[in-house]
Amino acid sequence: MATSPCSLSGSCRSPERILREIQINLLECKVCFEKFDSQQRERRPQNLSCGHVLCLECITALSHPLLRKLECPFCRQLCSVDSTSQCQVLSDLQELLLSWSSSALPQRVKRGLSLATGLTSTALHLCTAFGGWGTLINPTGIAVLGSSGTIVVVHDGEKRVVVFSPQGKKLHSFGRREQASGEICYPVDVAVTPCGYLVVTDAGAKAVKVFTSRGGHVLTIKGSFQMPWSVDTDNCGQILVSDVQAGTVSQIKVDYTRGVILEQNAAISDLEHPKAVACCRMTGNTAVIEHLTTDRHQHTRLKVFTKDFHILYHTESFSLILQSTVKLNMSGVVFDKDGDVIVIDSDQGIIWSLGKVENGPSLTPLVGDHLVRPVGLVPLNNTLVILDSGDHTVKIYSAQSDTGSIK
Repeated sequence: MATSPCSLSGSCRSPERILREIQINLLECKVCFEKFDSQQRERRPQNLSCGHVLCLECITALSHPLLRKLECPFCRQLCSVDSTSQCQVLSDLQELLLSWSSSALPQRVKRGLSLATGLTSTALHLCTAFGGWGTLINPTGIAVLGSSGTIVVVHDGEKRVVVFSPQGKKLHSFGRREQASGEICYPVDVAVTPCGYLVVTDAGAKAVKVFTSRGGHVLTIKGSFQMPWSVDTDNCGQILVSDVQAGTVSQIKVDYTRGVILEQNAAISDLEHPKAVACCRMTGNTAVIEHLTTDRHQHTRLKVFTKDFHILYHTESFSLILQSTVKLNMSGVVFDKDGDVIVIDSDQGIIWSLGKVENGPSLTPLVGDHLVRPVGLVPLNNTLVILDSGDHTVKIYSAQSDTGSIK
């Protein structure tokens, strides 16, 4: 029996969303992130013998000049340059979509395309991307080590924590898939303390685990966790952890030098499936995103609390839609250096700033290009470091329009 797209996703996706997924997932080279173009020789989509598709320029750049062979960046199979051929199906699909966009596409699809164009022309631009399938496998959390810019990612690989240089070079990894206290069974999120310790939520072990930046195990915190999910730390190094099943955000004070827990309590309770948590280093405010289910419909709610965990602001996703007429489903949250709230919309592949929400949210698009399914975000100086689980990459955006290296 055939399965409909509605039953696969749980709800019918809009034509705008389907078109966007086609453009990002099929009509773009996943090495250089440039759009395929059959009219430009170097941008033509080419089939490798393993079945993966790259643009001709990337095949030339990755292949050995004498042996005329290259290792597929996705499956690592050795492929001959002479056995590649133009992927006519993608070329035809691209021409078909172009003809639709100029004539037969419904007006609501055209409006969606105009929105995406506006985002890319006025907001931040992709300057670096690295990782990719194999280097990262279904990544879920990201953090940055202080002013050094060293990037830490948790994923589903053999070693669960991967550390990259700011330029995207893999430095080291640790945390094998085991139940042992010094290993990591199922990592969900990662945070960095002001002193440089790494804090990982391990949903498989129902624990929070603390490591040095080199991977040395410091402490395992279990307590009463049912399903620890998101994690962040405040200016004093206190840990904030959301528990999806318990409906709480716990605050944990740790002596990192001795590796002992000094204090642990439920700072916020009576939450509904709190997944994302973030602490503002400037104000001490805490933001939480709850995932709500009512009458079989899912939506999200943002709550912002003061330093003493008194409610400061809250809004639900449909309220933001009514205020701005923009479809927004919040899946992640962070604060920037000025205390503004930034939210991730994984479904739409867009990053939004809500400004200082206590004054009323002011929706501003920050990134709307080259994102498939963003799941993590770290503001760093004048850039955004974004973790994209859709194509297993780390992407760095800045106000500069010129693109840098794609690794």
